[in-house]
Amino acid sequence: MNSRRSWFVFGVGIAAYIVAILQRTTLGVAGVEAADRFDVSAAALSSLAVVQLVVYAAAQIPVGVMIDRIGPRVLLVAGLALMAVGQVVLAIAPDIAVAALGRVLVGLGDAGIFPAVMRLVHSWFSGRNVPQLSQWVGNLGQAGQILSAVPFAWLLHMFGWTPAFLTAGSLALLSTVVVIGVIADRPTDSIEPPRASSWGQSLDLLLSSLRRPGTRLGFWAHFVSQSSGTVFTLMWGFPFMVFGLGLDERLAASMLLVIVVSGVIAGPILGILSARFPYRRSNLVLLVVGLVFSAWTLLLAWPGTPPLAVLIVLLVFLGIGGPGSLIGFDYARTYNPARSLGSANGVVNVGGFLASFVMMFLIGVVIDLLGGGSTSNEELYRLESFRIAFLVQYLVVGTGVVLLLLTRRTVRSRLSDDEGINVGPIWVALLRRVRRSRG
Repeated sequence: MNSRRSWFVFGVGIAAYIVAILQRTTLGVAGVEAADRFDVSAAALSSLAVVQLVVYAAAQIPVGVMIDRIGPRVLLVAGLALMAVGQVVLAIAPDIAVAALGRVLVGLGDAGIFPAVMRLVHSWFSGRNVPQLSQWVGNLGQAGQILSAVPFAWLLHMFGWTPAFLTAGSLALLSTVVVIGVIADRPTDSIEPPRASSWGQSLDLLLSSLRRPGTRLGFWAHFVSQSSGTVFTLMWGFPFMVFGLGLDERLAASMLLVIVVSGVIAGPILGILSARFPYRRSNLVLLVVGLVFSAWTLLLAWPGTPPLAVLIVLLVFLGIGGPGSLIGFDYARTYNPARSLGSANGVVNVGGFLASFVMMFLIGVVIDLLGGGSTSNEELYRLESFRIAFLVQYLVVGTGVVLLLLTRRTVRSRLSDDEGINVGPIWVALLRRVRRSRG
């Protein structure tokens, strides 16, 4: 473990995840073209992204069980192949129904990539490297969003819908071949316990993970911190910037890179803080959520059209939300044995995407209601309509925060009963530290 071979496997796994993120986010920069190509309402357009996320979220727990049973390599190969097929279907889709089928295949393939790469990290590395490398998986994977925002967007505008999506799908096919040739589930000298010997045993591991309050805490941490950024990048951010704020399409696509850069900078910092203060990880999550929704409040309450600087502040904080959500997987790691980690990660990963597709669809419904049946993009995607529709996020994420706090109370009570570790409010801990520093 932690060998040169480990780093090689890590690199190939990251490359596969980058390609998966590219496939996932292509629709985010093609929203305007999709509206014109398929001539549909906002709710129908949002259904393309929603169906992808519904399939992704629904597949997470079965994927986790399969990782514990048959290993991550098979899931990587199958996932990349499905995404390649899905992009080809989308490239040639004549109507919204066939396009939705393509996104179903993309979502189904995407479902296995991130959990499989995370499992590879835990199998090929040990010690304090693990939480930091877990952050780097999420951070480096966002390079896929750069690929969709720059070269894919350029292909789309220069050559059109079909060539752009066929090119994206070909990268997924190439990655499939590389993974087959390079990736192994674990080192030959691995000391991990054997995988589950039957599907029944795999199901038992899943049920054990669900019963652990730490797994549920990871679910709610992912739910509240990841969802807003996902909604913005996968569906509504691009139309909002182009039609609501009046940005040029190329500038709007480049603005999405701010999210990526912010996440890359914040990720290692959050990884170090998670490892240094394991009993305060929920406070980090709540801080991230507070920053994101402070920025949303500033932008939505701004009189008239918000300036570019206010948008950039929002994008920076949305970028922090991505690595913030990875703290949920750190909960899964610390509260579950290695042989059930796939199931636990699957449960956690459902959280953010469940919140995302609920918000994504409701935002589309509200925009349609406010648009009064208009089919004109300029009339449908007005700034005032977006201001009201984006308020959906406060309700969904606010519910998640309440449930996170309740679950945290259960986890801390269990820590106190089982291990004698009492974790009080953070303001009490800070006050004690100040008093000690004063002598």
